[in-house]
Amino acid sequence: MATVTFRKIEKAYGKVKVIHGIGFDIADGEFVVLVGPSGCGKSTLLRMLAGLEEITGGEILIDGKVVNDLESKDRDIAMVFQSYALYPHMTVGENMAFSLKLRNADRKLTDERVDKAARILNLDTLLGRYPRELSGGQRQRVAMGRAIVRDPKVFLFDEPLSNLDAKLRVAMRAEIKALHQRLKTTTVYVTHDQIEAMTMADRIVVMHDGIIEQIGTPLELFDRPRNLFVAQFIGSPSMNVVEGRYSQGVVEALGMRWPALIVAASDGQTVHYGIRPTDLRLQASGIAARVVVVEPTGAETELLVQVGDAQMVIVLHGRTAAQPDDTVYLGLDPAKAHVFDGASGQRLE
Repeated sequence: MATVTFRKIEKAYGKVKVIHGIGFDIADGEFVVLVGPSGCGKSTLLRMLAGLEEITGGEILIDGKVVNDLESKDRDIAMVFQSYALYPHMTVGENMAFSLKLRNADRKLTDERVDKAARILNLDTLLGRYPRELSGGQRQRVAMGRAIVRDPKVFLFDEPLSNLDAKLRVAMRAEIKALHQRLKTTTVYVTHDQIEAMTMADRIVVMHDGIIEQIGTPLELFDRPRNLFVAQFIGSPSMNVVEGRYSQGVVEALGMRWPALIVAASDGQTVHYGIRPTDLRLQASGIAARVVVVEPTGAETELLVQVGDAQMVIVLHGRTAAQPDDTVYLGLDPAKAHVFDGASGQRLE
């Protein structure tokens, strides 16, 4: 296991700069997820850590040792790719053992490690099969097994679940998290799926346009987003946000008065008012809304409603009698409201 440190990392392709001086630390045994929209630089950062991309500026350290000029094979890392990257002419067992074979490792040690990894991942009955004879989930487990066999200091995952169907993604998420809890190996995981990030990470690094917007635990980011970008990126469905003006404990927006518990705003200040769909409720009186769409999902019901000129999403636990075109009334706990500066987008306390 190992610590990982990024110090003022920069990356440019010619005159185009894609990473802008990023720096943070990953503790020994920590599971850190890099998340953000496509093009934010998260995969580039991971590939620089892996030694697959050159670093334009700054330093990357593994266990306190600068690895900028080390070849990928000398960094003691193992990477699991989105495409699985299995050799089609090799069996499962041969694929898993290949990295040790390249190192001329002892045959007994290789067999022991392959058998151990196969048992952990329930692949012990598939060692003689070829990749074409496996399902997508089984191939992904083989790719993970190949990484485990190397016994690296750091595991790197680059969107490993994006090729799987929804049900299998949920199952594989749990498998990867359980694997980390068992092995305790430092892990850096890249995804654009914030649900993956929320359910798997010890800490999340939210990236946007080559910078870090916020680092924190999943619940820290959900409960106290630092800015408007994080607020709308973390959480599914995303946070409802409307623009208005703050005045004496309320935000006037969409012709309504929305309660807010903040002291850092001045009267008349333009703000963005945010409330998560799960923090809105239906009640006998309050903020009037017209129901547009009702989406029952079983245990929950999702409502799309029109409030003034804006549409908002509400997630209700259980079921509702509300129908499209009905008028309903919304209530909320002021302590659950989020208010952001209208100019900078930064959170107001």
